[in-house]
Amino acid sequence: MLFIWNAQIYPMAEQLPEKIEKGCIAVQGSKILRIGNDFTYEDICREYPRDEKQRRADILLDARGNLVMPGLIEAHCHMGITEEKKGMEGDDCNETVHPITPELRAIDAINTMDAAFDDAVRAGITSAMIGPGSSNVVGGQFAFLKTKGRRIDDLIVKAPAAMKVAFGENPKVNFSGQNQSPVTRMAIASMLREELFRALEYREKKEHGGEDFKKSFHYEAWLPVLNREIPLKAHVHRADDIFTAIRIAKEFGVDMTLDHCTEGHLIADQIRESGFPAILGPDFASRSKIEVQNAAFKTAGILYQNGITVAITTDHPVSIIASLPLCAGMAVKAGLPMMEGLRAITINAATICGVADRVGSLEVGKDADIAIFGGNPLEVFTHTLCTVINGKIVYRNKYF
Repeated sequence: MLFIWNAQIYPMAEQLPEKIEKGCIAVQGSKILRIGNDFTYEDICREYPRDEKQRRADILLDARGNLVMPGLIEAHCHMGITEEKKGMEGDDCNETVHPITPELRAIDAINTMDAAFDDAVRAGITSAMIGPGSSNVVGGQFAFLKTKGRRIDDLIVKAPAAMKVAFGENPKVNFSGQNQSPVTRMAIASMLREELFRALEYREKKEHGGEDFKKSFHYEAWLPVLNREIPLKAHVHRADDIFTAIRIAKEFGVDMTLDHCTEGHLIADQIRESGFPAILGPDFASRSKIEVQNAAFKTAGILYQNGITVAITTDHPVSIIASLPLCAGMAVKAGLPMMEGLRAITINAATICGVADRVGSLEVGKDADIAIFGGNPLEVFTHTLCTVINGKIVYRNKYF
């Protein structure tokens, strides 16, 4: 058992107080057993009898009045699939020879030995949505993973977790020199529609069966999207690309997240009407291409004020993974309420990624992914004191 006490807890859970003073968290195995400020370690031992050997193995962690939160969540990145300091040899982010590759699985390319995973743990980031880049109209399947461990199969929370699609300049730039489509936004939309149309045909044929039906590895990848088990993960920057993505998602009746959503603040009313959430960023990056000329930290606050669920991303390695809480802090500085800044990298991110039943808040029965900070993590001088994943301490600051 892990027992954390003397904590200032921000559980990020609707049914719990916003803040629990002098709180405790009891963890049994990989799950949260109890949370609050109305019990002690001895109470837990009486409620769940423990012999002397078990008690000696328990870890009692004095939080010393510091801030305790759910582990932070990166909602969109390429950690381990675009490795740091390795150049081409470590870049498996885009299969750039074909514009439509739904059958690709991120889990087959993510290297958990990438230094970014250790950086994430040290920043209190306990899970991340990781997948292909945006060079293709359809890039492949994202996976939602924990950030500590060597064998990726042991880190998976949900896979597939989303299907990457991309609009705008990236697919155009990649394929314009290859003498094949797409080289225009019209072609991107047309190719995605054609792909979804064929996928619907495939699903119908599969449902009806018949001797002439042949399974397709390519189109099987679309079934979780068409069945609304996972969303399209749409790379969109410009307002017109956001509108095109919404138009296609509505046309085919699928769920979608609006990733980057750079000009979202210019069309907040229409995004709210669509019902789709936004994953914003990376606003720490430079405005390196024309479609991100309106990038601004104020976008998160404007979308929140319009009733849109918002998460924040570093898009690592575009911005380094450890800057995630600082990105949220800059959004708060630009108008997003403080608690919403914290939600944007915890429960909102979990909800958007479809894993809020396991992570994103500190609640009984959820995964014991916990971060202890020396102050508000959105502030630049705040240290991560301790990181817990699945009930195990995976990082502890030497001064804590």
